[in-house]
This record gives sequence, C-alpha cells and structure tokens, in this order.
Amino acid sequence: MNWRQGGYFSAGLETDPELFRMIEGELKRQQNGIELIASENLVSRCVLAAQGSIMTNKTVEGTVFKRYYGGAIYADEIEALAISRACKLFNCGFANVQPHSGTNANAGVLLGLLKLGAPILSMNITAGGHISHGHPATLTGRDYTVTHYGVSRRTERVDLDEVRDLALKTRPRLIIAGGSAYPRKLDFSQLRQIADEIGAYLMVDMAHFAGLVAARLYPDPLIYAHVVTTTTYKSLRGARGGMVLWNDPELTQQINQGIFPGVQGSVMLHAIAGKAACLGEALREEFTLYNIEAQRSAVLLAQKLSAGGARIVTGGTDTTLVLVDLTAFDLTGDTAAQALELAGLAVNKNLIPFDQRSPERPSGLRLSTNAGVARGFGEREFATIGGWIIRILHNPSDLGEIENIRNEVSELCAAFPIY
Repeated sequence: MNWRQGGYFSAGLETDPELFRMIEGELKRQQNGIELIASENLVSRCVLAAQGSIMTNKTVEGTVFKRYYGGAIYADEIEALAISRACKLFNCGFANVQPHSGTNANAGVLLGLLKLGAPILSMNITAGGHISHGHPATLTGRDYTVTHYGVSRRTERVDLDEVRDLALKTRPRLIIAGGSAYPRKLDFSQLRQIADEIGAYLMVDMAHFAGLVAARLYPDPLIYAHVVTTTTYKSLRGARGGMVLWNDPELTQQINQGIFPGVQGSVMLHAIAGKAACLGEALREEFTLYNIEAQRSAVLLAQKLSAGGARIVTGGTDTTLVLVDLTAFDLTGDTAAQALELAGLAVNKNLIPFDQRSPERPSGLRLSTNAGVARGFGEREFATIGGWIIRILHNPSDLGEIENIRNEVSELCAAFPIY
C-alpha cells in the first residue's frame, strides 16, 4: 500500500486499538469517579480543543516576534494573546507563558536571577513546601545552597520570626514563599520586608491558589513579590504547564533567558494555545463564581471531616486545599488513599507538619475541591463526599462498605456528567 493512502491525515485513535483502550479507560475513570487531588482539575472542551490542535505541528524558539524559525505568524499571535491575557488577569506588567511545567518555571527563574550555588531560603517539603524549591533530589537542590524554614508546631502556620532569623543568618539571595500542601493565607507584606532587609529577591509560587488570586479571593502576591510563578492547571482550571509573572522591566531579560535557553528549548505551542484558552475563560465572571464555590466547599469539607473525627491541619483552610491528619484513625496515607480509590475517590497521600512517618507512608491526605466544583458539585455534594471519606477511614478494609459507597459515587457522577 502507498503510505499516502493510509489515512495519515484522516484516521484517528481507532488505528491504535491498544492506546485507544487506555485513553477510553481513563475517560471512564474520570467520568465515573471523583477527583480530589489538589494538583488536578477538569478542563473545558475549549481547552481540550486548543491543546489538541494542529499547533502541535509548529516549532518555534525564542521570545514572541523574535523567533529563530520562520512561519511563526500565528504562533506569535497565540503566544502574545496568552501573555496579554495573563497580564490582564493578574494585573501585572510582564508574563512568560512558555514553561512546560511549574517546576520548569521555578528552575528558570532561579537560573535567570541567581548564580549557581547562591543561597536560597524556602519552605521545607515536610511543612507543605514543593520539591522544586530546593529539595536535594532536584536540580534546584543540587545547584543552590538551600536552607528551609518550617511552620510553628503550635499553629502549623509559617513562622515569620523563624523566616527572618534564618534569613539574617544565611543571607539568601532569594526567598521562596508558597508550596504544595499549605492551606492558609501567606503574609506577603512581611515576607517582602524580610527580603528587603537582607537585599534578597522574593519569589512566590502560587500554583495552588492562582485561581483564588485571579478571583481576588486571596492576597495578591504580585503587589509584593519580585517574581511570581504558577502552574496553569489546578485552580486556574486550564492546560498543563507553567507561567512566570513580574512587574519590574529590569528583570525581563534575566527571566526570559532563564526559561529559554536556560532550562528548556522550543515552545510547546499546543500547550500555549491551551493556556490562552483557559486564561480567556478565567477573565469571565463565571470563573470568579467557580472559585467562590470551590473555596466555600473546601471549608465545608474540612468541617465535615473534622466532625467525623479527622484532624484538619491548621484547623481549616483559606484555599481550596484541605490537609488531613489520619493519626486518630491509626491509618497511613497510602492505606487510606488505596481504600478511597476503590470507592471511586481519588486522593493523594501527603506528609503533615512534623510527620514521624516517611513520604511513602505518611500520616496525611491532601484533598481539593477544584475538580469537583468544575463538574458542578457544590457544598451539598461535598458534605456527602466528606461523609463517604469518614465512613471509609473508619472501615478501610470493609469491602462491602466500600462497594456501597462506590455505587453512591457512581450515582452522583452520573448526575454531573463530564465530556
């Protein structure tokens, strides 16, 4: 057969039955189960179409309108659109939408602003920080001299006195605020004062609360931080990838060069198109209403779990994230997560502050309302979900109870269909 007659430009996934089966399986899993993982969300058809578009065929390198490759007229327009929407959404002067991930955004900023080996100060992963903020297993941990701050044992919130003491002692060139499992508001004003006192940059990673910032439901880090990084999924409800935002024009060249050619090469234009789509959606009033509901539902979920005997780290949440201590149930996070998944509730195990257990078998669970609210759930549905979680935490080995809850989960999902 002539290869040109093989349907190369017309045939779809049906030509690869093995892969088609796997993707269909994942679709059914998402349709019939409830996502409670804080790093996940459900995107719109518009974002799916943009990210799955023919922009995947085009390769460009460099900044907008200064490409190394030709044929970039529409690539430039799309990236410029994403940049303008990001700046409008977050009321900032500059944006780089090229990072393939939040980790790439963080690594690019550090490479652009700092010399290798420079001291940095960031939140410890055991206190809710992120591995890309200097964990020893990552490039940022290997390339820089990292000191970590934690949280107060009494309040489980960032101890600003400790941050200042460590900053004065270690004289970091950059202080990082934000993390992956910290459910409370951060005092960006005080953090900037500490940074200014020692002549350091302040970087805020707002990946887990960016949607709340955009909706004006969380303090705006761009008022105080020299640079802000984020992912474009999670609470932004969009395409997978990262983004960097800033206001000082003198940082522009350093940040852009830190991303390209610093930590990555050509632009993933299909992802840029998806980012442009989700940023456009985030500029609509509906997005603010979505985040209001997600925040309210998280508060209610925390209350429901607490009433059922679970200890909520910090006593509650200011975001869409809830961190649960399982000590009262004599359970590890991995055991609880496995039992919940059997019931159609996808969560992730997580360390809690001052955890005596290992990351593989931690004492906590991290939950989020982002994806549930995206499919239409509200406080009523999350009250029900909280009840299911408590039932399973009390009886994680009761397969009959788990099956009953699995059926109830399926009924709820059927009432709120996706795709």
